[in-house]
Amino acid sequence: MQTKAGDPGAFAHFDLSRVDSPAFVVDAAKLRANCRTLAAVRDAAAADGGEIRIFAALKAFSMWSAAPIIGEYLDGVATSGLWEARLASEFYDGEIATYCAAFKPEDLEEICRLSGHIIFNSPFQFQRARLILDHAAASGASFSVGLRVNPQVPTGEVDKYDPSAPGSRLGFPLDQLTSEHMEGIEGIHFHNLCEQDFVPLQQTWDRVFDAIEPYFDQLRWINMGGGHHITRADYQREELVEFLKDAAADTGCEIILEPGEAVALDAGILVGTLLDTHFNAMPVGITDISATCHMPDVLEAPYRPAMLGELADEDLIPIRLGGPSCLAGDVIGDYRLPVAAEPGARFAFLDQAHYSMVKTNTFNGVPLPSIWLWDSETDALECVKRFSYEDFRDRLS
Repeated sequence: MQTKAGDPGAFAHFDLSRVDSPAFVVDAAKLRANCRTLAAVRDAAAADGGEIRIFAALKAFSMWSAAPIIGEYLDGVATSGLWEARLASEFYDGEIATYCAAFKPEDLEEICRLSGHIIFNSPFQFQRARLILDHAAASGASFSVGLRVNPQVPTGEVDKYDPSAPGSRLGFPLDQLTSEHMEGIEGIHFHNLCEQDFVPLQQTWDRVFDAIEPYFDQLRWINMGGGHHITRADYQREELVEFLKDAAADTGCEIILEPGEAVALDAGILVGTLLDTHFNAMPVGITDISATCHMPDVLEAPYRPAMLGELADEDLIPIRLGGPSCLAGDVIGDYRLPVAAEPGARFAFLDQAHYSMVKTNTFNGVPLPSIWLWDSETDALECVKRFSYEDFRDRLS
């Protein structure tokens, strides 16, 4: 999988020695710029009177110390279960929309109290939950129920990251939808994209529109999910604005987007240190950054993260970088470092604010990176979180 981000932005001038290693560094100014772009799209699309809202998907970026920035521009957050909904209620402004592939019954009543939208993965789960929902509503909870549909329009580069791949568990297949399944449903949700531009959204909507058109009179909102790379420089934002205007006018519904990556795109780096080098058919380097612990998507997608300042000279022999864990596959990739490939050298990988931060783990006792918030406009730098041995110990038993 080829990364479509990796613009260094202000990090091109950041002194990597200012922070711990390993460390995530998030640029507040870039977050603001991304959120301003998303808000501008929303406002332009709503210019004709349609109701357009944009939620930030916490599954991609849930650094709650940055919540005030997101709340200043966006309309709420999309959460993926009880714990994210709790986090949203504590730190984020705006509405909370909660979807889960399968809710636990014991979690639902609290989710009803916290969420304005509750989205079920199948009509059958919704029907089983009716008594819980009725009780929550009678107790004062105010929420709208939606159904996630699977458009069955594969658009992704990698099947396991494509919600419409054959055999996907995500969303109720659109070709099975009937009026009986839609009883009590006020919203439709679909999420079909991954790091994609406007064209796959249009292709998906063409399929969804025809299937749900008979239900426009009963629907209050349509949530078009995430995966929209709206803040990427080459995204077709003007086309998106016109599309959202048309969707609102054609359906009479509130139209919602819930981007995740687009909120934090190119807003963070992961700083590391080269610990040791040797030669085994090629130069090999051991770093304090682990693919399996700190950047799992490198192995899951797989993909090669861009490096800050990597040299482009193909005559230079690259060094293979990997983590300190005992996993043989803990390999990040082959790089031409912008510094001498020797122990103590600092380097950074680009575009690591989204997903990498939320997916870190402590396999093999590898320490977690600290988390820093930097503002490239003011140069203010703050360490917002350091992890200790106790964090590793206390998640075990």
